[in-house]
Amino acid sequence: MTITTVAPVVAITADTMRAAVTAAAVTADIDGMKICQIPFGVTDWAGVPAERRPGETGWADWRVRQFGDLRVRMLDYSPGYRADHWCVKGHILLCVEGELTTELEDGRQFVLRPGMSYQVADNAEPHRSWTEVGAKLFVVD
Repeated sequence: MTITTVAPVVAITADTMRAAVTAAAVTADIDGMKICQIPFGVTDWAGVPAERRPGETGWADWRVRQFGDLRVRMLDYSPGYRADHWCVKGHILLCVEGELTTELEDGRQFVLRPGMSYQVADNAEPHRSWTEVGAKLFVVD
């Protein structure tokens, strides 16, 4: 097995985000994620237009970049945001600011604070999230 380390494709200021992007970009020829045909690039998230989406309560501002099949997002959840659906999409999610509670359909709950992340595969475990204080999230899916 050959392991190749790929430099981060997103320039950001938080050390934890740089580490998460680098870790997500490590690919193994057989077992790991493959990121293909994406030239090196820098994303200034402040310059990416936000799309506001309402939740059951509150709102989420989505800043999205699409790289082939790979979607990369910076999400800002308002205080009091609660998702209006159960999500079955797979993600790698890093909490950058605030606090996020994610509930699985079986009732388990997990609280993420800055520097914490979760990962879940497509169609693995339905989940939904909320925040009392607001949260900024970096998501790859």
